[in-house]
Amino acid sequence: MRIRYVQFSKLRNLFEPRKPRNPLVRIALGLLGLAILAVLVVAGVFVGAAMILGGIAWKLLAARKRRNAGKADPSVVDAEYRVVRKAALPHSTGA
Repeated sequence: MRIRYVQFSKLRNLFEPRKPRNPLVRIALGLLGLAILAVLVVAGVFVGAAMILGGIAWKLLAARKRRNAGKADPSVVDAEYRVVRKAALPHSTGA
């Protein structure tokens, strides 16, 4: 019986990043990486701010539509309620 061994070294070398030996190229690639990171962070901040502003606008417009919805049903009572506990009777002395 023959066992096949698959050589993954070529595939691994394809995706394994290599650091350049030249120090100037290393610095340039490091700065390029930092620049890409900064662009992504700034873009994320703007996307987050746009989502927050969109949510605030959505809530304001929904509240405005709710106020202008028209007259409510006259058979509906709109009020605030509070639960009142039953008054406690004083303990009897057994007389």
